[in-house]
Amino acid sequence: MTLPSSKASRSSDFAYQEHILEGVSRTFALTIPQLPDPLRDVVGNAYLLCRITDTIEDEPALTALQKQAFSERFVEVVAGREEAGPFARELGASLSSSTTESERDLVANSDRVIRITRRFSPAQQSVLERCVRIMSRGMAEFQRNQTPDGLHDLPHLDRYCYHVAGVVGEMLTELFCDYSPEIKERREDLLALSVSFGQGLQMTNILKDVWDDHRRGACWLPRDVFLKAGFELGSLTAEHGHPGMVEGVLELVAIARGHLANALSFILLIPRRETAIRRHCLWALGMAVLTLRRIHATPRFREGQEVKISRRSVWAVAVVTSALVRSNLALKGLFNVFTRSLPRPAVEMRVCPHT
Repeated sequence: MTLPSSKASRSSDFAYQEHILEGVSRTFALTIPQLPDPLRDVVGNAYLLCRITDTIEDEPALTALQKQAFSERFVEVVAGREEAGPFARELGASLSSSTTESERDLVANSDRVIRITRRFSPAQQSVLERCVRIMSRGMAEFQRNQTPDGLHDLPHLDRYCYHVAGVVGEMLTELFCDYSPEIKERREDLLALSVSFGQGLQMTNILKDVWDDHRRGACWLPRDVFLKAGFELGSLTAEHGHPGMVEGVLELVAIARGHLANALSFILLIPRRETAIRRHCLWALGMAVLTLRRIHATPRFREGQEVKISRRSVWAVAVVTSALVRSNLALKGLFNVFTRSLPRPAVEMRVCPHT
């Protein structure tokens, strides 16, 4: 039996989304399928929209003005005010070999991703559009001011993390609330923690990727933290392990640990019976905790691969957290055991009201 063309197209688009997700992110290709069916497609689509935004901002062949122009056009595409095809062709022609083959493929098939976006409810589409808009405009601002000397200070880091990750936490919260009336009853508390959740994951990635970013002429570390320890980020090199550099890294590990504690609080607010949503969040949290432990144990690392967790560790996170997914007490105990060796932040991480 042959499917009608519209159904065949829908099936093909969703198959492409699942396929390309594995190409652009092994981590999210692992965690997103854990979500319940009604959320799996929309969260997968949201990630791909964010990935297209990332691809624009990470492309070294584009000037800051070109990045801003493409980002603004993509916001219009997601909002339904511009066609995806011309945007994809023009952006694709501007990408260099620095962009991976999977990312180029994703850009080339932007129209398929957007066709899926259009199948979601108006409320879901609005949530996705808001995330892409805030992320695109924030990224464009930070890319214009990108420097190997780092960000000004911790508040500047907070702002950067909000635009690249905190807003994703807000988006997921709104999608979870749209899916479940019971979760929606806890919306305000979840939103207050969601930005911190995103920041904990992002800070872990910033620390892990510091040398990859440095080679691209970028640095997302806060200067004030390192100056306090007697180290200037402008002199950052992989050839020496300045004590001030190590001290600054360990302070950021402590701050990231505080945000990850808020991430656990976020997860524990999700009703216990929503095991699929809890599992999706727990796997991301667990992988971040293990990565942070490796950074803390090896603060003088010189390559991201040195602190990257193994596949065996990833599966251990999946097995253990899945077994304990319904027990708040056990999850708190597990978090405390695995973060016991990490430094604690000087002050409790504040939670942010949504904006």
